[in-house]
Amino acid sequence: MKKILFFIILLIPINVIALTYPELHYKSAIIYDMTDNQILYEKDSTKKADIASLTKIMTTITAIENIDDLNYYVKYTDEMASKVRWDASVAGLKVGTEVTYKDLLYASILPSGADATTALAISTSGSIENFVKKMNETAARIGMKNSHFVNVTGLDAEGHFSTAEDILILLKYAFQNELFKEIYTTKTYTLSNNLFVQSTLFVYRTNRSTARILGSKTGFTEDAGRCISIYFKSNNHDFLAITLGAPNDSNFYHILDALDLIDFIDNNYQEQILIDEEKLIKNIKVNNSKMEEYSLKATKQVTKYLPNDYDKAKIKIEYSGLEELSFNNKVGEKIGTASYYYEDELLASEDFLLEEKIEIDILKTIYSYRIPLTFFLIIIVFIFITLKNIKKAKKKLNNSKQKKRK
Repeated sequence: MKKILFFIILLIPINVIALTYPELHYKSAIIYDMTDNQILYEKDSTKKADIASLTKIMTTITAIENIDDLNYYVKYTDEMASKVRWDASVAGLKVGTEVTYKDLLYASILPSGADATTALAISTSGSIENFVKKMNETAARIGMKNSHFVNVTGLDAEGHFSTAEDILILLKYAFQNELFKEIYTTKTYTLSNNLFVQSTLFVYRTNRSTARILGSKTGFTEDAGRCISIYFKSNNHDFLAITLGAPNDSNFYHILDALDLIDFIDNNYQEQILIDEEKLIKNIKVNNSKMEEYSLKATKQVTKYLPNDYDKAKIKIEYSGLEELSFNNKVGEKIGTASYYYEDELLASEDFLLEEKIEIDILKTIYSYRIPLTFFLIIIVFIFITLKNIKKAKKKLNNSKQKKRK
């Protein structure tokens, strides 16, 4: 089979203005499309920063991985209470109270309870120091190259830092754990001791609904500013987003920024149709038939989640296969393959089979073979004349022999 590489640029290249994200209040940010496994946006995402209570994402997933029985009751002790700084956010645990490990996990994420994270650390590892060591081991194992932890709460401390990119790595990893994802996406919860806890989204009140934020972890310290990680959906895609370093004021810009980013994704991204069904891919010449050309058309729609101003010049079709057909090709025979790309990313491919019988056209066939046929006829005539001349020569020779005998 003859094979060539054939590229089609669907539209003439045009000048494209790249999608510009709004100027908001964070210092660094990253937005990740979980559905297509691609980062849509980042700003200073590898810059080291204080991360406040986003630390508790690591605390919680580390605890989950070190707990054998979620229903085991843990007593909140004086030792645990003494390790909680006065300026830390707490869930409201009282000394002497017994709650389950599962309770402590919810109390760590929803109200961002330093009392809960401290209880988890000491009860699972013997000390905060031992637990923090495990946190750093997890960070190294999952590829958080620009992070280091020195406590389980996220309160400002020398040597305690991360980046928006690393928090994304952490959150992606934690989301693989069903319990963590369940906790992260819960808004309210009642502990086994009847203590009611709720997401910090309810604490940071704004004049806008936070219903679009399906899961979150907020953070705030003087050095870190206001930070947030969120889980949301837009146009049937799942997203994670992290912002760090919004201003320390009562406007709660980390919440407003998160909502603005969701709105921006809603309004500027969608599943774009790059190859439509029935789109003409290639016309193949057909020889010696009443059919002049055989058309190859896409049999499926090819889409990709892209901004509305995506560069159509980056859509490519790569065809490999036959360049000509004739009555010798049979129905069901493979003609070729088309592969569909955007920015050199293979999105889909499909094989094309001959679906229609190619009938021979006698006159076209004769005409197309006119030169070899003419040459063949000349040879036939030449042979005929030669044989005739040989026959005459033999006859003449025989007549001559007979005359001599007489």
